[in-house]
Amino acid sequence: MWLIDQLAEQHIRDAQQKGELEGLPGEGAPLVLDDDSHVPPELRAGYRLLKNAGYLPPELEMRREALELNDLLKELHPEDKTHSETLKRLRLLEIKLRQAGMNTDFLSGQYRDAIAQRLVGE
Repeated sequence: MWLIDQLAEQHIRDAQQKGELEGLPGEGAPLVLDDDSHVPPELRAGYRLLKNAGYLPPELEMRREALELNDLLKELHPEDKTHSETLKRLRLLEIKLRQAGMNTDFLSGQYRDAIAQRLVGE
């Protein structure tokens, strides 16, 4: 065990003995751990910091925007000028997502609504 780990463990034990860790919000509740197995280990801490600060990685931000544009297209009349501009923007985002190595099936598949709901919740 590294020295820093030993020091941290000692501080935690001291705080437990003094009762400083009792009555904290969420005490006794199970931890909700994110599945970050798809994120390279060297990026996990950075991604977690960004997520906790309310930021998304660029690929996920593009994915969120693509879902919003897809929903907007459903509301617009096909002959409307805004429809064609929105469609162009959506196609551009699809190309960028594919170039980043991401699948764009979420825009027109059975998983689209589930992903949209998940992104809205974050």
